Amino acid sequence: MTSLVIRSAQDAIAAVPYLLGFHPSRSLVVIGFEGRSGATCAIRLDLPAPGAADRVAAVLAGNGFARSLLLGYGPPGEVAESARPMRAALAAAGVPVAEAIRVADGRWWSLTCDDVCCPPEGTPYDIYASAVAAEATFGGHVALADRAELVASVRPPEGPARAAMRRAAERAERRYLARRPSSAEDDLAFVLALTARARTGSRPTDDEVAWLGLLLTDLRVRDETWTRLDEDAPAADIAFWRDIVRRVDPPASRRPRPCWRSPPTPPATAAWPTSPCNAPWTPTPPTPWPSSSAKWSTQA
Repeated sequence: MTSLVIRSAQDAIAAVPYLLGFHPSRSLVVIGFEGRSGATCAIRLDLPAPGAADRVAAVLAGNGFARSLLLGYGPPGEVAESARPMRAALAAAGVPVAEAIRVADGRWWSLTCDDVCCPPEGTPYDIYASAVAAEATFGGHVALADRAELVASVRPPEGPARAAMRRAAERAERRYLARRPSSAEDDLAFVLALTARARTGSRPTDDEVAWLGLLLTDLRVRDETWTRLDEDAPAADIAFWRDIVRRVDPPASRRPRPCWRSPPTPPATAAWPTSPCNAPWTPTPPTPWPSSSAKWSTQA
């Protein structure tokens, strides 16, 4: 399992696209680390981000993170306006900001340091010169060009493909309501067989996707599935779950819910948080590679 260690501002800038799955712009990114689980959590907000500070701080504090990093992508005034209340809220919640920087036009500026080590003209950086980017790529992580590209990657099919998926969802719902009680172990066996096939390049049928969507509403099945992800080579799993999120259709009994995409399952988090219904708020759950050793130094 690849361990990514953030040792400098450049490392943090290089890590963010892989934490989010895309290269951010006009964004405020908060990274929580030193958490109970030993993982990190990245939260991205559109700039400006009025009124979001307390909510972000509550999420990170509630999940046991002890420290945080703050990166603002955009013009000075816009970043400062959102970064100030965010730093205050995080400090008050017990998740102090170890460092805060602004990133723009190939340079970064510290928001906490005025010494000569942080020149007013900013410090140039090259994401691809960082070992973090190389390690993330080697570990199977992908950073798309922007958020729009990530949203497009999970956009539901249209036309005949959409109609076929809807019919599969209706069949799955009838089957689910008519079946005899079954154990979570039996349902999990189906899920694991499906994911094992996907790792060999086999794409699930519409009926399998629809049935999977219903089975994952059982928290036991969902959580067990999460623990079986291939953390050493996650690319196949990410591609599989992104395809599931894109294709799964709500059963007829749930269609009035306009933002329903799929059960909010941890395996699908590569794509689910980027639903267009969720555009200004992009939380990224704990990453599949360990980042508990994340450290920060303003020495880039």
